[in-house]
Amino acid sequence: MKKSILVVLGLILIVSVISCGNQGAGTSSEPEFKTLTIDELRDKIAGGWAGKMVGVAYGARTEFQALGETYEEELPWTRDMVTNSIHQDDIYVQLSFMMAMDEYGIDAPAEKLAESYAMAGYHLWHANVQGRKNFFDGIMPPMSGSPEYNLHADDIDFQIEADYIGFMCPGMPQTAIEIADRVGHIMNYGDGVYGGMFVDALYAEAFFEKDIPKIVDRALLSIPAESDYAECVRDVITLHAHYPDDWRAAWQELETKWGSVDICAPLRPFNIDAKLNGAYIVMGLLYGEGDFEKTMEVSTRCGQDSDCNPSNAAAVIGVIGGFDSIPEKWVEGIADIADSLFIYTDYSFNSAVENTLNYAKQLISENGGKVSDSDVRIKIQGPASPALEDAFPNVVADKDVNVFDKSAWKTDGDWSVFNNAAWRSETEEPYAMVSDNAGDSISFTFDGTGVVILGCWKRDGGKADVFIDGEFHRTIDTHFFWYGQEKIYETFLWHVLNLEPGAHTVKLVVKGEKKDESEGANVYVSGATIFKTGKKMNELVKFSFE
Repeated sequence: MKKSILVVLGLILIVSVISCGNQGAGTSSEPEFKTLTIDELRDKIAGGWAGKMVGVAYGARTEFQALGETYEEELPWTRDMVTNSIHQDDIYVQLSFMMAMDEYGIDAPAEKLAESYAMAGYHLWHANVQGRKNFFDGIMPPMSGSPEYNLHADDIDFQIEADYIGFMCPGMPQTAIEIADRVGHIMNYGDGVYGGMFVDALYAEAFFEKDIPKIVDRALLSIPAESDYAECVRDVITLHAHYPDDWRAAWQELETKWGSVDICAPLRPFNIDAKLNGAYIVMGLLYGEGDFEKTMEVSTRCGQDSDCNPSNAAAVIGVIGGFDSIPEKWVEGIADIADSLFIYTDYSFNSAVENTLNYAKQLISENGGKVSDSDVRIKIQGPASPALEDAFPNVVADKDVNVFDKSAWKTDGDWSVFNNAAWRSETEEPYAMVSDNAGDSISFTFDGTGVVILGCWKRDGGKADVFIDGEFHRTIDTHFFWYGQEKIYETFLWHVLNLEPGAHTVKLVVKGEKKDESEGANVYVSGATIFKTGKKMNELVKFSFE
């Protein structure tokens, strides 16, 4: 009997110890809530928008002035320079999406969001303009951003226009990623979407964390660890640890490894890939060490899309400390334009802040938090990454071939030379071959595993059938006319990837057909870029100290 009592007492003691241990562990797994006053939340949101405005205006004159090199010219700043932000696509594009949310709700369908920017009265570029073209051609999200229909899938576009999502998700990275998944696939895929997700996670974490390395580490957990984007950011962290006082040395190593990975502009120093430009955001954050000016300067001097990158980096600093923490030198000019509308939108700085605040309250309430007249109690979310997408696995650019290279190109029918005096030079020079005659064809033979056919989208563009190795692939439409007589030269008319290695032939057959709104049925072809399968530079290069 005594033995039984001792056994029972022993079991009780064990259970008690386990229970105490589990209670300690359970405390950390229970929902965590954090509180901000309404004024604190508004100030942080205002800090994010202000950082965005100041950063893009600060770097505006340097945009793509430093390609594959650092920008070493003077970086002046005057009070009135922030006015430039009123005209920046970094801001007005995402406000188009927020305007669609105003009309269709915070869960607005992706097609309505796509329509909002496709039909807007402003120019677009790269992944965005391809998304707009796809919308007009009836290719809707998420296919509009997919690598099958968008060779700009890895570009920076969503990264520079996702800020509003992060600003309205304080401490809620999972909610930010869910919204970003819907919006980002309008124009991007894979690393292009992860760029927007990453900056949104930076903002979500920055509402309650001041330590910048911790913010970066936490934000990385909101994108797939296996992605090239995550690897590129981890490389910046490694380089910062090795060169803590020399960002230029870190930049050079990063450039050697990642500078030539851009599928959108292969074989050129120009790089608008989300990964490399996202790395420059992180360079600014880590080497800036929380200083608003130093953060912008490093991100800007890294080059490439050097208005967008300091804009994202400065916005993180703005969220961390709030508007009131930003030195007066940088934000004093905002007062002059605080109620001026960003072009093509219904929003000013003041109204964007208030509307973002209202959406933040809604999302806090919908995700287990509480909102009162004086404060918000936020149910803090841990990070969770989406499934891995890789737009261009093992795709490496090989070479460009101009359409006038008769060894590779053959025409059949009544094709003529299109001279373009308005693009690139003041003198007319041959640019493309053009035909509007039904049945005329142009073919290109190449050795590789992929190819993109280059040409023009114009207001008199028509349709063509595309065949690869004698098999019909799809019909393309080269008509494009929207805001300001928008026409695109040297654009991607059609592409195919992941072919078997070897010789292939692409053939475009003019249909002599057009959309009702087109002024003609012309098909303009200017050249091709050949791709092969292989390891990219980031897979081949190691850092000098490894």
